[in-house]
Amino acid sequence: AFGSSSGNEALALPAAVDIQPACIGLYCGRTVLSVNGSVETYGDCGVCPRGQRTDDNKICRECAGSPDRYDWLYLGFMAMLPLVLHWFFIEWYSGKKSSSALLQHLTALLECSVAAVVTLLLSDPVGSLHIRSCRVKKLSDWYTMLYNPSPDYITTVHCTHEAVYPLYTIVFIYYAFCLVLMMLLRPLLVKKIACGLGRSDRFKSIYAALYFFPILTVLQAVGGGLLYYAFPYIILVLSLVTLAVYMSASEVEFFKDLLVRKKRLVVLFSHWLLHAYGIISISKLDKLEQDLPLLALVPAPALFYLMTAKYTEPSRILSEGGNGH
Repeated sequence: AFGSSSGNEALALPAAVDIQPACIGLYCGRTVLSVNGSVETYGDCGVCPRGQRTDDNKICRECAGSPDRYDWLYLGFMAMLPLVLHWFFIEWYSGKKSSSALLQHLTALLECSVAAVVTLLLSDPVGSLHIRSCRVKKLSDWYTMLYNPSPDYITTVHCTHEAVYPLYTIVFIYYAFCLVLMMLLRPLLVKKIACGLGRSDRFKSIYAALYFFPILTVLQAVGGGLLYYAFPYIILVLSLVTLAVYMSASEVEFFKDLLVRKKRLVVLFSHWLLHAYGIISISKLDKLEQDLPLLALVPAPALFYLMTAKYTEPSRILSEGGNGH
């Protein structure tokens, strides 16, 4: 019996030896080389292929999920950034008497919309507006290059991969298509319709885009993870600040000023849409009965400004101060 027991233990030893040690590092994993029924064969520890990330057992698994509502809101925010900047610089350089601004605004909207659709169609699965993705678990998922392990403090095991596939790279692809479409469409359009501007002024909005697209690319490369968690609050703050600056610079004092000039009304509604987008991004509309009433707060900052602007006019404050002395 003792000999039989020893023989069984001897037979069991090879199976224990075949157990592979766990991978070091936070994002290093073993790729699945082959699957035979329920038995999987794994490769060496290293970087996971594109479209995969490690599971709890440090095995590279294909990203089979789909972006949730917050992920889509983040992608929408990153898609809106170049469009808003396009509109700002078109308005800034078009001049008050130029009639080409509206057509340039529509062209910029067309460029960004086509770029977004093409980007989604080329993403996996190709030909569909749906994309497969990995779930974002924490901030470090965006910066896997910072977590390459050094077992002996000399040799670095490079395990950098897109753990948030494809939320990181899809933005770069979208910006590239936006830039290509702008270079194909906008110069011809501006050359024909921007007759009220000088030769040097008519292309300034395009030159501005050649500056802000690299800036947006660096911003996504360095701060993509921070933007993912902070973009709802960035939208709220920027929409409030820009609305206050615009209304004060345009000297909007009461509701009749908005009704007389339709352009100001369009700007106001645009800020309201951005403000609503920020509120929806924060609440995620998980509980409709609690989150939808928050949208009633969207007009509150503008209404507060319009009702109190006449009391904070600088000339009035200075005159009252002079009378007091």
